Amino acid sequence: MSVLLAPLPRAATALVEAPSAPTPYLDLDVAAATTRFRRLAAALPGTGVHYAVKANPDPSLLATLAAAGCRFDVASPVEALAALDAGAAPSDLVYSNPVKRREDVGFAARLGVRLFVVDSADETRKVAAAAPGTSVLCRIATSGEGSDWALSRKYGCSPDQAVTLLRTAALAGLDPAGVCFHVGSQQRDPQAWAAPVEAAARVFQALHADGLDPWLLDLGGGFPAHLEDGAPPLAAYGAGIERALRRAFGAHRPRTIVEPGRAIVADAGTLVSTVIAVVERRGTRWVYLDAGVFSGLVETLDEAIRYRVRTSADGGPVGPCVLAGPTCDSADVLYERVPVRLPLSLAEGDTVRLMSAGAYTTCYSTVGFNGFPPLRTRLV
Repeated sequence: MSVLLAPLPRAATALVEAPSAPTPYLDLDVAAATTRFRRLAAALPGTGVHYAVKANPDPSLLATLAAAGCRFDVASPVEALAALDAGAAPSDLVYSNPVKRREDVGFAARLGVRLFVVDSADETRKVAAAAPGTSVLCRIATSGEGSDWALSRKYGCSPDQAVTLLRTAALAGLDPAGVCFHVGSQQRDPQAWAAPVEAAARVFQALHADGLDPWLLDLGGGFPAHLEDGAPPLAAYGAGIERALRRAFGAHRPRTIVEPGRAIVADAGTLVSTVIAVVERRGTRWVYLDAGVFSGLVETLDEAIRYRVRTSADGGPVGPCVLAGPTCDSADVLYERVPVRLPLSLAEGDTVRLMSAGAYTTCYSTVGFNGFPPLRTRLV
């Protein structure tokens, strides 16, 4: 038997509506992101910097970066439009998603985008049909070794396959522009670019032998932010890449670009949250926040990305704590295998800040899982 409930009166509805909490939110310092862009550009002189829009597509951020001379890496029509709205030219964009909807390729081409990434024969034919005469980069796979978040499974082909695909591209009327790769996100080894640069040089040599003229090497992203355990300075990455290019290409170096996301925007953001409970479970101290995996902290899955943590109770004795989010999903646990050392006085209502969280947080937040709203941004 079903029971039909009459709608609540307006006043009663107001009484049961969930209150809007002031946290969680992301404090985003756009000027700090612009400074990081300039520092990375200085570490890689002569290399074009294309900010990965997916890391944080805040319109103010994109507009400020565009005004500073930054270009963009996009992976969807929405990201392409966002970059153009921010002031970029179509020639400033590289469409880096190796697997795309056919209609999205055509849409981007009509916007004026002329550079696409592929890593398979089908995708190469798709671009040739939907965006004839454009340029393509072929993505080669890397090991991801040395990174906190390896990107070696979903995309990328072997160097030999890349040669075949770029030959196919030329026969299909495309410009076989060159090679791209990604060494893994939050890459902590400045020498990680050496092996894929060498592999790319072999692809270039094979294409030159065929009479083709590849001209572009996309070195991808992977440049680090100031997360837990630190990382070498950006200058060390620039030096490592310069050595790799000189050794692999000598005087015949192609044009180079990079696609940083985290390195530009992560340190410009702080995720501000509130402790909602502290619970002892089987001798382990659990700290629950009003922010979690589903409100922007997806990268804590498998504890891959470990943010530095600051609290309003800092200064006293600390102990190991499991850090968890607010939803009813058992996957909503940030750090358990390696607990976080937090103040033992930390209690409900205290503030917890996750530092260098400007990348892959607001854009990963769900639209309302468990009724929790998306992570909002506060410009500072």
